[in-house]
Amino acid sequence: MKKLLVLLVLCIATTLMNAQESDYALVEKTLNYYLEGGTNNDFETLKKAFHETATMRYITDEYKEVNALEFFKKGMKPGPKKNRKTKIDYINITGHAANAKLEIEYPTFTFIDYMNLLKIDGEWKVVSKIFYRKKHKVPPTK
Repeated sequence: MKKLLVLLVLCIATTLMNAQESDYALVEKTLNYYLEGGTNNDFETLKKAFHETATMRYITDEYKEVNALEFFKKGMKPGPKKNRKTKIDYINITGHAANAKLEIEYPTFTFIDYMNLLKIDGEWKVVSKIFYRKKHKVPPTK
């Protein structure tokens, strides 16, 4: 009886871990739509990452709040691939909510993006983004 109970607990734990890994992979896929779309100046790919009402908040000389898709659609022009490196620092998932930290490194600065995602109708979407533009003191080595 004990062996059966241990086996049952292991099966349930494995199922839960696989579900979490599956969500992790799906969140990662969503974030990569954003990163790859931005790197390749491909709005159609980038757009797959965001909910249509997603917000983007940031500070330049003052606080700004915009619709993320409208911002990117207006600012993104077709052209050559951007000279940048991208990295997903971390992804946290709890139920149907997730957040992630991304780094997008250009030759003279790095964007630090914090993304909030929700699983909406079975699909992970960015619902809000905040970011910081960090200037490099010395250009990074390659």
